[in-house]
Amino acid sequence: MYFLDYILLAISVLLVIIIVIQNPKDDVNKAFSGEKSELFANQKQRGMERVINITTAVLSIAFFVVAFLIAILDRMDFII
Repeated sequence: MYFLDYILLAISVLLVIIIVIQNPKDDVNKAFSGEKSELFANQKQRGMERVINITTAVLSIAFFVVAFLIAILDRMDFII
């Protein structure tokens, strides 16, 4: 069980790091104030931005899968 805990910890740290290095898309205040904003516009991602977004998606899915496995195995009292 501890093995999965360490994997979840590593995924969590990587996820925080990858989210922090992302560039903000637009001023969020414009989206909430009603000003013209490109926040939700269709923008094609290229290069490093695309790699970072794909990595974020993969790490997010991995986080939920590992957390779900830990919850199930803890419930079943298995020892890994």
